[in-house]
Amino acid sequence: MAGHSKWKNIQRRKNAQDAKRGKIFMKLAKEIYVAAKQGGGDPEMNPALRLAVDKAKANNMPNDNIDRAIKKATGDLDGANYEELTYEGYGPGGVAVMVEVLTDNKNRTASDVRHAFNKKGGNLGENGCVAFMFNRKGYFVVEKEKVKVDEDTIMLEAIEAGAEEMETNDNTYEIYTDPESFDDVKQQLEEKGITFETSEISMIPQTHTKLGSDEAEQTIQLVDMLEDLEDVQEVYHNLDAEDEFWDSL
Repeated sequence: MAGHSKWKNIQRRKNAQDAKRGKIFMKLAKEIYVAAKQGGGDPEMNPALRLAVDKAKANNMPNDNIDRAIKKATGDLDGANYEELTYEGYGPGGVAVMVEVLTDNKNRTASDVRHAFNKKGGNLGENGCVAFMFNRKGYFVVEKEKVKVDEDTIMLEAIEAGAEEMETNDNTYEIYTDPESFDDVKQQLEEKGITFETSEISMIPQTHTKLGSDEAEQTIQLVDMLEDLEDVQEVYHNLDAEDEFWDSL
């Protein structure tokens, strides 16, 4: 994986956007619903559901909302049937963009996603046109000030737990795993007293497209518009820009 240091900028902005999106609980509920529908309603026996529930709790989602989403998936309550889809395309300047959605109306979602790409100077492409530029990875962020051990110790603990690699930045450690090892790595590190600022399975870009401020701003406008769509769960991209640009956001 190339360019890990750029991913922290993407993630930093993404976390800030998620924190202020008014639709975040709806998106989390749909994610819980699909995980429970596919693997059962017991988080202890369903790693995907456990991850979705942890993500919901990290965003202060009420337990009643979480329980309701699980009950809808298991048939205890009536609810819509959601389908997982991925759209791929290019943003301004050729930035690769992947859009993961959960929808109960494919026609509506396809129209909304296509409209966003067209309006913000991008192009919606065929399935597979940019997926090869990303790796699906488990991703953890550990704040340095919240751990009592040094870099060598936390790296050794991460590798022993099954992580593939770790990157050290100014204020954080970033740990990467294959998706199948994510749950085991998370559990083993938590048992050693390590807490995470971020713990998720993400699409990590292998390479990046570097743009100037104007095109980078256009790309961010596209990402914002996509993230605001009701059916969109995640938007991934490989935009690279100067630090000053990310700081300005």
